[in-house]
Amino acid sequence: MHLGHTHDGPAAVSADATRLDGTRRALRIGLGGPVGSGKTATVAALCRELRDRLSIAVVTNDIYTREDADFLLNNAVLPPERIQAVETGACPHTAIRDDISANLEAVEDLEDAVGPLDLILVESGGDNLTATFSKGLVDAQIFVIDVAGGDDIPRKGGPGVTTADLLVINKTDLAPYVGSDLERMALDAKKQRGELPVAFTSLTSAEGVGPVADWVRAQLASWTA
Repeated sequence: MHLGHTHDGPAAVSADATRLDGTRRALRIGLGGPVGSGKTATVAALCRELRDRLSIAVVTNDIYTREDADFLLNNAVLPPERIQAVETGACPHTAIRDDISANLEAVEDLEDAVGPLDLILVESGGDNLTATFSKGLVDAQIFVIDVAGGDDIPRKGGPGVTTADLLVINKTDLAPYVGSDLERMALDAKKQRGELPVAFTSLTSAEGVGPVADWVRAQLASWTA
């Protein structure tokens, strides 16, 4: 469900596409968003959608636990050696924007252990609308919100909503039950983001994570060109 937002063009990605040994590194895409918006479920769905054709790994971030990594492991979306957990011990944005060393180490360890990889998904712990990834960590970022959080979230803006390379408005199936107006959310997102793409998703629907997976494929096409 796109509600008129179908821009699938590539985001701006880092020019540093090689590892120290001269081989091409994986494309790194970060996923951020508030607690409960569906980040981990989106990561799991992307892994299921893309794993047959792409070599994928995942880095999860939690403050004090391995909860998100354990969810992915328990649902067998990837082999265990392709999932790394980072315990940030502080606000999630610290490890994805301010001191990215733990996440970079996890990314590099995955490439050493199971590479060559096409794609690494870096999932942030649940944070607020100011959460953004350092460009030293990821090449493009997805920001996930959900309709149950209120249909005024796109209008409120914040760096996550306004600057992410892809905004995902998740759980559209709940809109009738929580009083969220999807058309209003689409219009507000358009005002905040201009031509930056927006995808509406319901992971319980037949279309599922399809719009996000299509966007990821477009980023990979640009990355490997």
